[in-house]
Amino acid sequence: VQLQACGGGLVQPGGSLRLSCVASGSIYSIKTMGWYRQAPGKQRELVADITSGGSTRYADSVKDRFTISRDNAKNTVYLQMNSLKPEDTAVYYCNAEGVRRYTAWGISSRQGYWGQGTLVTVSS
Repeated sequence: VQLQACGGGLVQPGGSLRLSCVASGSIYSIKTMGWYRQAPGKQRELVADITSGGSTRYADSVKDRFTISRDNAKNTVYLQMNSLKPEDTAVYYCNAEGVRRYTAWGISSRQGYWGQGTLVTVSS
């Protein structure tokens, strides 16, 4: 399973960006997809995640500014980021948890995967 993220870039404070991440491979189902971020010198932290049923969680720092959504049929998760602040600058990582795959022996057990990071820089 591979997770391919895109959409990062340089944006001015107050601007918007939309990240997307596509999971590919012999995927049967994905329980949760989400976004984490890691700023220089800091630990990786949860930004937002969403279950296959549509339940969401957000970090307090991004509530009311970021919106996570998901297309289950396309195994794709999106993160709409509005009102961006310099403190949102970080490498953003896509995550998929509870991934079950088609295998030659049936459906696999649940596993987790990470995508490569995409850099978001908020600066004037």
